[in-house]
Amino acid sequence: MGPELRHLRYLIAVAEHGNFTRAAEDLRVSQPTLSQQIKQLERAVGAQLLDRSGRSVRLTDAGEAYVHYARRALRDLRAAERAVLDVADLSRGSLRLAVTPTFTAYLIGPLIAEMHARHPGITLDVKEMTQDRIEAGLLADELDLGIAFHDQHLPGISGTALFMETLSLVVSADHPAGERPRPMPARDLTRHRLALLSGEFATRGHIDAYFRRQRVSPRIVVEANSIQALIEIVQRSSAATVLPDAITHDHPSLSPLPLTPALPTRTVTLLRRENAYQSAAARAFSATLDDHVRARGYTLA
Repeated sequence: MGPELRHLRYLIAVAEHGNFTRAAEDLRVSQPTLSQQIKQLERAVGAQLLDRSGRSVRLTDAGEAYVHYARRALRDLRAAERAVLDVADLSRGSLRLAVTPTFTAYLIGPLIAEMHARHPGITLDVKEMTQDRIEAGLLADELDLGIAFHDQHLPGISGTALFMETLSLVVSADHPAGERPRPMPARDLTRHRLALLSGEFATRGHIDAYFRRQRVSPRIVVEANSIQALIEIVQRSSAATVLPDAITHDHPSLSPLPLTPALPTRTVTLLRRENAYQSAAARAFSATLDDHVRARGYTLA
């Protein structure tokens, strides 16, 4: 008799915990039962999958190879179950979406509102996370779609270019610099007090690289790990920030101030796992996203 699904789950649990006792507790089975099931699996495949000789239980080379395919099999099975539940009329369904942080400040709110207006039966689970975590989540089948940037993606991730995101110096609407008829030279940044995203944001890395290229060292008076905090600070003070200028579309109290040379642009990209089943909810979201990008007048990639 060949391996059963429970055998795969049991082996993965032991591999993750490195311990039969904790794995058994997690699986809610007795330790003798778990040990017996693993031995059954090893007999079925004709190879030792676990090295039990050390203080912790480890996968053998054969076990490493087997677990790789066991994870894929369980992932594909979950996708198959979702496909069976998928309803093409979109009266119900769910979508697991992740975005990198700056998109929560200008894209996600109106986009989700449009999606809900079109397809009120679809439930959305939206998370904000870094791009590397998004790609790992897609590969692990923990996410359906991600919105991030074009980059060297992990193997197995495909991206569809959406639009170009432009960074600008952003000031309050009544800031004197906002009335400039032409872009501001980068060297004049030294005259401004800046409130910037903190170093864990990829956007900050692009900003710092721009400063280095232009050989300017602006006075940074605030660093924040919240885009909303930066918006509040700039609205209420003479400080400037650097953010996607699309954020100013929904904040009349803010004005984008282009620089020369221009700040870097990035290609916003819809990410998915290659060859993954695309549910009706995922297809509907992609269509809504395309329409939203065009309606907002973003520069298409």
